[in-house]
Amino acid sequence: MADRSLRGTGLGTKSFEDEAGVEFAPRQEIGYDCSNQHHFTLVFAQEADIPSLWECPRCGAESLRSDVERPEVKEEKPARTHWDMLRERRSIAELEELLKERLDLLRSGEVGPPELARTSRKKSA
Repeated sequence: MADRSLRGTGLGTKSFEDEAGVEFAPRQEIGYDCSNQHHFTLVFAQEADIPSLWECPRCGAESLRSDVERPEVKEEKPARTHWDMLRERRSIAELEELLKERLDLLRSGEVGPPELARTSRKKSA
């Protein structure tokens, strides 16, 4: 008998609780303007830190809050490359000398694959 009372209620998809007596947290609506002239609003809690930039849900572009100025962009250092770090340790002259030494070893066959070694070929007459 109990299994008949739940038939057709869509368990898991509907809540039988109502919102009577429920006190919602204070909320605020914040408007954002996209660079492509899209405007949208988002709901945040009253005590939340509101971001000044948000991704536009229509086009994905950066959107700015309607009620604030564009935030100041922090200056970022460029990423150091392997070449930058190498140049901190060696001068160009030192690097050229190292390259010459390594090429001589490679050509003589002491390092690297044997196909790159130069062999002295005698011309047959």
